[in-house]
Amino acid sequence: MTTIVWFREDLRLADNPALSAAAERGALLPVYIQTEDGTRSLGGAARWWLHHSLQALMADLGCLSLHRGDPSSILISLARQTGATAIHWNRRYAPEAIAQDTAVKKQLAEVGLEVRSFNGALLNEPWEIATGSGSPYKVFTPYWKAARNRPVSDPLLTPTITLLQLPDDNGKLSDWELTPTTPNWAQSWPNYWQPGEAGAQARLAAFLDEDLNNYSQERDRPDLPATSRLSPHFPFGEISPRQVHAAVNFQPFQDQILASSAEKFMSELGWREFAHHLLYHFPAMTTENWRPAFEAYPWRDSQQDLNAWRRGQTGYPFVDAGLRELWQTGFMHNRARMIVASFLVKHLRIHWREGEAWFW
Repeated sequence: MTTIVWFREDLRLADNPALSAAAERGALLPVYIQTEDGTRSLGGAARWWLHHSLQALMADLGCLSLHRGDPSSILISLARQTGATAIHWNRRYAPEAIAQDTAVKKQLAEVGLEVRSFNGALLNEPWEIATGSGSPYKVFTPYWKAARNRPVSDPLLTPTITLLQLPDDNGKLSDWELTPTTPNWAQSWPNYWQPGEAGAQARLAAFLDEDLNNYSQERDRPDLPATSRLSPHFPFGEISPRQVHAAVNFQPFQDQILASSAEKFMSELGWREFAHHLLYHFPAMTTENWRPAFEAYPWRDSQQDLNAWRRGQTGYPFVDAGLRELWQTGFMHNRARMIVASFLVKHLRIHWREGEAWFW
């Protein structure tokens, strides 16, 4: 039986449940669709990363069918061309992504296609962790305590894949113009990053070998390269949290400092889980204040101050260092992020939505 695998935020081969299930059915066609509506447009840095991540995935797979437009129409057309009877994908959890996937699934089912979705992005689904009363958690510590006690399945190995021939209407990645040219502000980024599954695995291995031992003591120092720097690899799913969990927890740690660092690092992975948990249960949090009392906060409108903040020209060295790091490398240390955000909303009193939009 033939299956179409719709890649989205899971650009990897190993521990990819949708891909593995499709490989078990028979031949498959891997597809990536650049949607033009329904989900939020990517920022420039994310577009640069996506370009190189897709390049890496195409090299690893051997081929990837690229398309731009309405997912339902494209997937139905591809199913008719290839004789595919099923569409597989891994679930997404942002409100607009859930809405898009629900609509696509309905349209595919109407023409007789089987649709199967999988958890390829989280240790626990957002609806699996609840308080004693059955409500979602709103505080991290009790959430993570409950989540940490749940067993985590082993990551899946890279499956053996039989690929279908690419359709004639397959697009070209270069036509999407995802990378900057005039100017090419990301020219030096290959010196910092290796997008793709291999790059993610290499980054994890280097962190575990070189930095995990001192992580709990040095993670709060922005002047040291003591964090994992895995965060850019997660949005497009070049590595899964189950893979990280398995790598960190593969054996009991005899050294107390190393054990403490490992647990602290896992709790940071827990914050990513908690963010998805909150976003699923409280989808308005991306545009509305978490606490209604802040509706009365005396925000200021100052384009001059906002521009100075964006460019790292506030005159506050720590704030400016973080923002310039973001501009130069596409990355900002966690402690710098908190200070930069706090400076914007509490010192400049500029709305957090402006900061969120710049970070996006």
